[in-house]
Amino acid sequence: MTIPTSVLLDGTDNPTPQRISLRAGALMMQFEPELAFLRYVRLGRTEILRGLYAAVRDHNWGTVAPRVTLTERDVRVDSFRLAFDVTCVQNDIDFLWRGTLTGDPDGAVTFTFNGEARSAFRRNRIGFCVLHPVEDLPGSPCRVEKTDGSLEEGVFPLHISPEQPFMDMRAISHEVAPGLRASVRMEGDTFEMEDQRNWTDASYKTYCTPLAVPYPVEVARGTRIRQRVTISFTGDFPESAQDEASSGVTVTLGDEIGALPGIGLGVASHGQPLSASEIRRLRALNLSHLRVDLNLEADDVGQTLSQAVEQSRQLDIPLEVALHLGEQPVLQLDDLVPLLDDAKPNVIRWIVFHRDDEVTDARWVRLARRFLDDYDTSIPVGAGANAYFTELNRDRPDPATLDFVCFSINPQVHAFDNASLSETLPMQAATVESARQFMGETPIVITPVTLKPRFNPNATGDDPQPLPDELPSQVDPRQMSLFGAAWTVGSLKRLLSSGIESVTYYETTGWRGVMETEDGSPIPTAFRSMPGGVYPLYHVFAEVAEVRDGAVLDTESSDALAVEALAVRRGDTTRLLVANLTPERQTVTVHGDGLGGQAYVLALDETSANRAMAAPEVFRTRQGAALSKSGDGFTLELLPYAVARMDISIMES
Repeated sequence: MTIPTSVLLDGTDNPTPQRISLRAGALMMQFEPELAFLRYVRLGRTEILRGLYAAVRDHNWGTVAPRVTLTERDVRVDSFRLAFDVTCVQNDIDFLWRGTLTGDPDGAVTFTFNGEARSAFRRNRIGFCVLHPVEDLPGSPCRVEKTDGSLEEGVFPLHISPEQPFMDMRAISHEVAPGLRASVRMEGDTFEMEDQRNWTDASYKTYCTPLAVPYPVEVARGTRIRQRVTISFTGDFPESAQDEASSGVTVTLGDEIGALPGIGLGVASHGQPLSASEIRRLRALNLSHLRVDLNLEADDVGQTLSQAVEQSRQLDIPLEVALHLGEQPVLQLDDLVPLLDDAKPNVIRWIVFHRDDEVTDARWVRLARRFLDDYDTSIPVGAGANAYFTELNRDRPDPATLDFVCFSINPQVHAFDNASLSETLPMQAATVESARQFMGETPIVITPVTLKPRFNPNATGDDPQPLPDELPSQVDPRQMSLFGAAWTVGSLKRLLSSGIESVTYYETTGWRGVMETEDGSPIPTAFRSMPGGVYPLYHVFAEVAEVRDGAVLDTESSDALAVEALAVRRGDTTRLLVANLTPERQTVTVHGDGLGGQAYVLALDETSANRAMAAPEVFRTRQGAALSKSGDGFTLELLPYAVARMDISIMES
């Protein structure tokens, strides 16, 4: 079976989203007409806004996908006017809004929203979201105009704020250059700000309607909603605020950071046993553990444990066991003890959750210890949030009660396109850094990292069942794609460099795993994988497995939204994984002290992925093409969403 290139890239054969480059005087920005999304509003190299868009969110905070028709396009050298119709239709929701986006030569940008409900439905939010970037703003001063006209002097949060930094907002401004302030004014509703780093989004998001207003809200047919956001400036624009032409991306290798933390996978949710081929391929990943979730209220908890123990033994790795307590935790833990005595699992850590707690209460940890210590007192017992970092941040546990603290990560809480997913990568390390501010020296365990949420912790009602040809909400076709592999490189780079104790990714097999089952995808028209083959991201973990006893190096990309890199030094060789996060070719130059003059490069891209998926053992025997240093670095070309392995010799001192 051969998978078409378009599907290899990001799991679908949808065309690459179009971007329209716009200028408003000295300001530069990008507009994506398929999403009606304004991105990367910049003054020279200074990013003023990460994004500006409008969303319709249903009663469970699900975002209704927009269908956009561009009706007017007038783009000039230093100004523009765009107009478009946007239909948001999903289940009982039918909402139409008309938007205009204008930019003037003086730098003013205005985005208008004029919407009407064409059906009755329940919503949690409708309207604009303003995204301020978090690369340079944390700790910087800002000025907020309140809805009553008063002014508040404030600061963009340095560490991730658990609560809204600003409320009752009408406008917010900050200095973007000496003597120049950018102001964002929002009309049509009351706005407030949240720190989206809580969910690994790379922004401070200013949104409407305030969360203190009860939701969901019944929207009557014919309801009209009008809003406007205006970006303006006071002061003088610097003469040098011109965009500098890019000659490619530079990756710089730095000093050793430390040893690699433990890397594991989750037990496959489909419940099938592992085949001999799957066992062999998983053992090649040199994993540190296998996560299993035991719902102690379920009738099949013993069967789930037995299957996990069997796979643990087949892979010769211990289990990370997440215990989910329910209404009668004492009885449930008491019933667990004989199951443990019978199965005798090799456990690397216990994680304690309770179905009624967003963050595990200390009493449940103490209770679990009473029973678990009878099995083995040497096994660490920890807890935290089974969902997002934001829950942990808002309900911070006592470090003295835990051997470690944990939370999970996924990049699709608020936005779902490839560019937005790539933007989340640096924020994974930011969550770890912020957790250290209140957990001290307590070890941090990230478990699991997935491409989509495993469940909706904020739902206010049941989600509709998918249609027969639709993927479940937990499944993303990018799991089997080159984009999935590139994103995984970026995630590993950020988390393995952050000093965590351990990280769990994805699952073993199936459409949420690192390889397809031998039977193949249950919905091959929507998840177009290769039966019995591995996914490109399998090879990312395999590359790291081969240098498992090495040391992580600090790496810095000159454009982390385009290219990410993970480096591990082992003996006299540095292994570098370089990932192209974009649908365009990228020229990458690698620099670093002590690098020798020779490297071997093996590319996982649209030209090699089919072979690498079908016969991973053969692909992994390849050394790669020889590459010589040019000047003080190595230069390579990466195809869209490609991952390149570079083995670089170290210069003898």
